[in-house]
Amino acid sequence: MIRRAVVTGASSGIGEATVTALRADGWDVVGVARRRDRLEALANRTGARYFVADLTVQNDVNALAAYLAETGGVSTLVNNAGGARGLDSIENGGVDDWSWMYEVNVLAVKRVITALLPLLRESTRDGGVADIVTVSSIAGHIAYEGGGGYNASKFAVHAMLEVLRLEVSGEPIRVLEVAPGMVYTEEFSLNRFGGDKERAESVYADVPDPLVADDVARVIVSMVEQPPHVSLDLVVVKPVAQSAAYKVHRGALETRPQDHRA
Repeated sequence: MIRRAVVTGASSGIGEATVTALRADGWDVVGVARRRDRLEALANRTGARYFVADLTVQNDVNALAAYLAETGGVSTLVNNAGGARGLDSIENGGVDDWSWMYEVNVLAVKRVITALLPLLRESTRDGGVADIVTVSSIAGHIAYEGGGGYNASKFAVHAMLEVLRLEVSGEPIRVLEVAPGMVYTEEFSLNRFGGDKERAESVYADVPDPLVADDVARVIVSMVEQPPHVSLDLVVVKPVAQSAAYKVHRGALETRPQDHRA
């Protein structure tokens, strides 16, 4: 049984942290993203391999599958590439933003799963289990104002994973979903707000200890390193300060005085 993982969106944030964490645990890892310079830096730092691809382009996905088949196969896929654009109402949100989010958050995931599933199956021939891990979001489980397009795309990918889990029933393949809440990374909110750094930083203002990429990476490693008969189908991970997608505490966390009236 090989221990080789492919991580998409590996040039920054959760993807970069996941490559680093898997390599630290002895995995052979291939990081995938569009930015060659960042992938090269990641490879030099961690010893991971890399493959440059735009997962919204079918020919790139086909080339990725061919590369993996030629260089040792794959036992674990981590679908991490994706993103958000805008925080507008459904009435005012741009259709182009919605189209982009559906393309990167849903169709790219579908393309990669379709291309790599034969290789994942092949990795189980000598025993063990293959994993398809997808980083979704609590936005795929709880709607919030301004989340229209992002909610729609993440609800869609959650539904796709639920169907896939049914379709591979009886095979040694785990379909795993990790749904993060508020994660402070260098690019997510900056991209969402079109490079407006002040607005991006305001999302995390006064929030005590939002998650960071390493927190989610550790969860992903834990999921794929469970015993083969254990499947963590869905893991929701949030900072303690976040009760829901739309409810975040700002300011220090403090224990309330005990109510002794009961």
